[in-house]
Amino acid sequence: MSQKTLFTPLQLGEFTLRNRIALPPLTRCRSEQPGNIPGEMMVEYYRQRASAGFMVTEGTQIEPRGQGYAWTPGIHSKQQITGWKKVTEAVHQQGGVIFCQLWHVGRVSHNELQPEKQAPVAPSAIAAEGVRVFIETGPAAGMLTSPSMPRELRTGEVKDIVELYRQAAENAKEAGFDGVELHSANGYLINQFISEHTNFRTDQYGGCLANRLRFLQEIIVAVSSVFGSDKVGVRFAPLFTSTDEERVYLGLVESDPHATYIAAAQMLNERNIGYLSIAEADWDNSPEMPEDFRIALREAFRSPIMYSGRYTREKAEYVLSRGWGDLFGFGRTFIANPDLPARFRHHASLNPVDSASLYGGTRKGYTDYPVYHS
Repeated sequence: MSQKTLFTPLQLGEFTLRNRIALPPLTRCRSEQPGNIPGEMMVEYYRQRASAGFMVTEGTQIEPRGQGYAWTPGIHSKQQITGWKKVTEAVHQQGGVIFCQLWHVGRVSHNELQPEKQAPVAPSAIAAEGVRVFIETGPAAGMLTSPSMPRELRTGEVKDIVELYRQAAENAKEAGFDGVELHSANGYLINQFISEHTNFRTDQYGGCLANRLRFLQEIIVAVSSVFGSDKVGVRFAPLFTSTDEERVYLGLVESDPHATYIAAAQMLNERNIGYLSIAEADWDNSPEMPEDFRIALREAFRSPIMYSGRYTREKAEYVLSRGWGDLFGFGRTFIANPDLPARFRHHASLNPVDSASLYGGTRKGYTDYPVYHS
């Protein structure tokens, strides 16, 4: 049993994190339009939360085809890079460490969000069911709708997207980020290549698990050439049961999730990845992650493991004490409590989250939550 606390420093590559309380990636749909550019409101949002030991940005599309929701930021234009640079400068002035989550939604998109209203791209031409994407219907107005039917990527196009990830890492470095996280969870593009339910390819990217992991492996090599592998993280969302909630949660529950994700973790370990991020099911009454999976994951991956998804301070401290995890993301709790580490340190009460303002909108429910005063 470990005697570490959430305030025990953690070594993550070359970074000494001052606490183990992380801001995980949280989609907020507050980028400036047109252009999906991080603006001053986003600068303030991240600055307010920079007392986290570690921060990962919201999902940030690596190219225009990678967008699945209106008003999410990108990192593929000069204006976007300039906007993100203001964010990283604000965080660094507060002594924070921040990684950019590189995102491509693949099939979880709509023609209205795609360049020239083309079909979204995916490993195989299989529509995403039971999920919704968000499209703009007018200035500051939008609607939820079903994703469009995707088209299958040709082999050469898959390799082109690997290069787009490398370029996105270059852009993130130019913007001042300390590293990058690859969004390989929640049914988005990398997850679509990994999953037996969405990848029916017959080339080197399909078939056996090793082939289905090839796309992720090639992306890791590409972005590691920019930052170094110790400044690259990977996020997975292993799901172990099939329920209505999980189908809404993009529905990728493998027939043997334990074997799939332990093999993936072993591959990441061989590549000397800086950290592994595990997103747990986070809806009400969602099942706990199996203990044997946590133990096997710890054995398979030697660098820090970050967990998030309905975590309380008590749950994080328990997982830490067992040695299963090292770093903990507090999603909605951090949204509503920008000074969360101070509140935890002083055992202060927590602000409730305003669910109505989570996605899109103004400063309300974004940068106006009250801070703790001791």
